[in-house]
Amino acid sequence: MGLSLSLSDYREFVLYAGYALVGLSVFMISHFLLGEQEAMNAQENLKQIEGRTASNGLVKLTRPFFSAYIVPAVRSRKNLNKYREKISGQLISAGLKDELNADEFIAFKALLVVFFPIIGGLLKATGLMDLDLWVIECLPVVGFFYPDLWVRGRIADRQKQVLKSLPFVVDLLALSTEAGLDFIGAIQKVVEKAAPSPLIEELEQVLKEIKVGSSRATALRQMATRLGMQEINSFVAVLVSADQMGASIGKVLRQQSDQIRTLRFVRAEKAGATAVQKLFIPTFCLILPAIAAIMFGPFLLSAVLGGG
Repeated sequence: MGLSLSLSDYREFVLYAGYALVGLSVFMISHFLLGEQEAMNAQENLKQIEGRTASNGLVKLTRPFFSAYIVPAVRSRKNLNKYREKISGQLISAGLKDELNADEFIAFKALLVVFFPIIGGLLKATGLMDLDLWVIECLPVVGFFYPDLWVRGRIADRQKQVLKSLPFVVDLLALSTEAGLDFIGAIQKVVEKAAPSPLIEELEQVLKEIKVGSSRATALRQMATRLGMQEINSFVAVLVSADQMGASIGKVLRQQSDQIRTLRFVRAEKAGATAVQKLFIPTFCLILPAIAAIMFGPFLLSAVLGGG
């Protein structure tokens, strides 16, 4: 039985074929254009990261990939704006603003969610590490939270460095103002002479903001916001109040220096008392049993062995 098609059937076939060819053409053109755009975005992102350092080895290893392929997708998500603001503040407080921006941080997290399980699977497959299946299943969670823990650790370390250098810097500011310099000149002198530290970097940023038009009060408050420390907030509040009331900055700085040193001594005493409490448990559980064994061990052995 032969197959016969009428003229209307041919027309319908040609119409559907035309629709299919048009759809295929649109798909190919769109794919080509989007591919070109993605390639251009990837090249642009790779150019932006050239010459940028990374204090974290994992960031340095994976940055070419997530900057080229994941950051463009993250950048287009407008619903992440509030999270971007939060991450930007944390990166600034951690001193990582020159290493990562908010979009790169989000892309880094997204990459580690996939990267950690892949590495764990490869280690298990090659026999380098005998990982259980539940460990590999937990690795995406580890990859998601690792960047947050890293940034929080950097913030804590940076705040410790600021607390350590704060009394010395305040003393230099007080000496400079008492020697006849104004407050801005004293900051400039401290930035030039003091050893590099996070607090010196923040004071340098204060000078830059003042040079571009910010007031002293605004620049100091921005520094306190970036550091996010109660000690710096109190210090800045006193300086701003003294500046607004016209009080002597030198006397205020000297009083702040004495107060900061007193608080530092109190923190040291508190840390010493806490250390004694922490040493009590290992002393009671490990050292005392060893001493008891040395002292009473021979008598016990003599009693058990019948004096032999």
